[in-house]
Amino acid sequence: MTRRGLHTALVLGALSAAGCNRATARTIAPDGELDRAIVEPYLAAQAMLASDTIDGVKAQAAAVGAAARALDPPASAIDRASVRLASAEDIADARVQFGALSDAVEGYVSAHHLSLPGGVRAAFCPMVMRTWLQKDGALRNPYYGSQMLTCGSFRN
Repeated sequence: MTRRGLHTALVLGALSAAGCNRATARTIAPDGELDRAIVEPYLAAQAMLASDTIDGVKAQAAAVGAAARALDPPASAIDRASVRLASAEDIADARVQFGALSDAVEGYVSAHHLSLPGGVRAAFCPMVMRTWLQKDGALRNPYYGSQMLTCGSFRN
């Protein structure tokens, strides 16, 4: 068996042992794009926090976690952070947990050399020293909402 064939067999065996199969796991192409199944609910949560509400954030965080678990390799840091966000009891805690989720997403994008989908940009808040993703348009800071909605700058 060739080295590549052995590697493929080991990966498929690990996926099978983990309860995954080639039909359900979504693989990442090098220099691909961050999966929209993560991006869309993430962006919804970002918009809610920027609008000073946590109504619906738990459901969006759960959707991010489900999408992260479906990736091959799994995005376990994103999954863990989404669980913490889904457990937030108030907006202050939700904003802290959203920061952890943003860090996890940024780390995953960097580690896998992914690009952001069209119309999505990274922004940075110097007050909390954290990044976030959002749709193009006016800056909408999820960490401060209406208190400092436009605090920060776009990174790209």
